[in-house]
Amino acid sequence: MSYKSGIAALNLEMTGKVPRTEFSVHFIWPLLKKVTGIDTDIIENRKEAIRQFEKAWDFALAWSISVFRNYLNKGRRTHMGHSVYIQDYRGFDNPYTDSNNKDGSDYDSKKTSPFKDVEEIYNIDFFKEYGEFNQVKLIKDFNEHYLSQCADHPDSVNMGGVYITLFSGLIEICGWDLLLQTMFDEKRFAQLVQGYYEWVKQFFDAYAKTDIPVFMSHDDIVWANGPIMNPQLYRKYIFPKLKGLWSIIKGSGKKLLYTCDGNYTAFLDDVVDCGPDMIFMEPSTDMSYFAKKYGKTHGFCGNADTRVLLTGTKEEIYKEVKRCMDIGKQYPGYVMSVGNHIAPNTPIDACLYYNEAYEKFARR
Repeated sequence: MSYKSGIAALNLEMTGKVPRTEFSVHFIWPLLKKVTGIDTDIIENRKEAIRQFEKAWDFALAWSISVFRNYLNKGRRTHMGHSVYIQDYRGFDNPYTDSNNKDGSDYDSKKTSPFKDVEEIYNIDFFKEYGEFNQVKLIKDFNEHYLSQCADHPDSVNMGGVYITLFSGLIEICGWDLLLQTMFDEKRFAQLVQGYYEWVKQFFDAYAKTDIPVFMSHDDIVWANGPIMNPQLYRKYIFPKLKGLWSIIKGSGKKLLYTCDGNYTAFLDDVVDCGPDMIFMEPSTDMSYFAKKYGKTHGFCGNADTRVLLTGTKEEIYKEVKRCMDIGKQYPGYVMSVGNHIAPNTPIDACLYYNEAYEKFARR
């Protein structure tokens, strides 16, 4: 049912049960052990435990990208560090840190910038700095990544995609301080965005030629409380570039999904104009507004608040699931999930009760 319901949501077809997915919950090993009965303390058991857990929780989509900061490693990149989040990554590649910690920790204490000032940022030659990649090899790598995802998540709709789409890529390169400084010179900021766009476009060109039917574009364009810069700068320099990149994918006949952290309520209309089939949102973004305006024409995923699971009572968890379902379940493209990830320190009983509440409300 999970794969079929995921495809139905992408095609805006109403199903008898609201589809769902979750983020990061896979690495809460005690929860997986509780749900599946598989001993997740044994590293070799973990991939099978994830498969069985996703089947038990009826995952419709498996969020995935393959173009991460790994494609920026040829050139200069700011290290902003990473706090402890997922404490045990053993048995899996760790995308969050360059650390070689053997315990799987995602903690990274490095906070360094290779750039002396904003002038060095303006003068980046992106192809010279980060490389031009062979299109044939990219296509092969992307297809192989997708097939590996299908093997690891056989009951869900799988995807490929790009994490460093535009703004997120510039954050990775510049770091927050210098990126914010680039915005004071509008002309040179525009040139910076154009230069990065021309470089990152090679990955979209390659993905368009793959056999992968679903594509995820991740780009954090806002903070938790809203826009980072003047909205008009977004509309002049960011959204036209997103639309250009996404048109490459849409033109190849693929479904295009978009993920943005934080509160992008102010830009929901702009994002829709760029062409995604489905958007993913955290609880700070106004899902009710999106659903009422676009729920019949676009899919949407997420919005439940992880903080309620972390510290809330059963009644509060119940109300949070009901809030999301009251908005989403009347629309065919809604996919239930905790939008800002189920954190590894979430009480197991809270996770289990959250799933009970989902099952209670999932039937249409």
